[in-house]
Amino acid sequence: MKKILTLMISLSLVAVTAGCGTKAGEAQNGSAAVKTKDTLTIAWYPNESGAEMKSTRDEIGKVVAAATGKKVEHKTTTDYTIAIEAIASGSADIVYTGAQGYVEANKKNPKVQPLVIPSGESGTLEDAVYYSWLNVRKGEEQAYKSGDGFSIENIAGKKFSFVSNSSTSGFKIPSAGIVNYFSKKDKNKNLTTDDLILGGKDNFFSEVLFGGTHQGSAMNLLTGKADVAAFCDTCVANYVELSSGKANTAGAVYKVKQGASEPFNTMIGKEFTLISVTPVLNQPFAINTGTISAEDKKKLVDTFTSDAVTNNPLIFLPKDSKETGMFKQKSGKEKFLIVDDGFFNPVRMLSN
Repeated sequence: MKKILTLMISLSLVAVTAGCGTKAGEAQNGSAAVKTKDTLTIAWYPNESGAEMKSTRDEIGKVVAAATGKKVEHKTTTDYTIAIEAIASGSADIVYTGAQGYVEANKKNPKVQPLVIPSGESGTLEDAVYYSWLNVRKGEEQAYKSGDGFSIENIAGKKFSFVSNSSTSGFKIPSAGIVNYFSKKDKNKNLTTDDLILGGKDNFFSEVLFGGTHQGSAMNLLTGKADVAAFCDTCVANYVELSSGKANTAGAVYKVKQGASEPFNTMIGKEFTLISVTPVLNQPFAINTGTISAEDKKKLVDTFTSDAVTNNPLIFLPKDSKETGMFKQKSGKEKFLIVDDGFFNPVRMLSN
């Protein structure tokens, strides 16, 4: 999977370089002719729909309102599909979505186009990634040891939790990694992603759960409903802290920290171990260019990439902040960057 993701990131950067300045998406979508709206709706995935993310949602809403001069409404959701359908249908105008969700929405409606993406710690697209984890409860990691490292060999037959089949880091990437690993074995040479969705005696997993959110998948693991669970670092960062090992590395142990909000407030001190870690392309903000004009798109891009937003502590939380939010400064260079549709072609390739 490391090779796959290295290829993905490399191809994405090539695509962005090739696509910059072409304005192809705008030209094809005819966004310049869009009738302006008085109110813009921002759709949020379940992961960002909780009360602990409200301050970030509200501040992003203020940024959109200030940039466009329009009212802003927030559409929080309980299912990935709701947010994807909302942006594709035009009932939402902006969405903060995973790469897989963006690809699905764009396939449904090519007028859905990326707006900006959070940079990596370098302040560039080169490390604009977060991490997909496969995790087991602390104390059970020995079953997945292989020499000095870890292996996913023994996940077969286990109770497994994904996030949603529209989740990039909670389904698309881990399922691709599992198929890539096990299909090299004669017993599983015909294994497909579809084979990972249903559990049972004659299936790859004994039981398959979907947490609905990354937080939900983590809770499936911590409560014992699942033996192994997929979820990402950023979506649980507000609830857990590194207990031992190196962050985002197989073998690292994380624990639910003191003061963690629901649903983790009943799991304080519970620990889990990472057995597999894979980098994933960052989540973009995307817009429906059939409902947002080219003029408003430019205003949004200019504002999101401005110093005012980069230095806004309610959007990019300072490194030492104890508050919860979607984005946090680690190096002080993090910011929003313009990104092209082609950046997400490697994720499309995983679906082919």
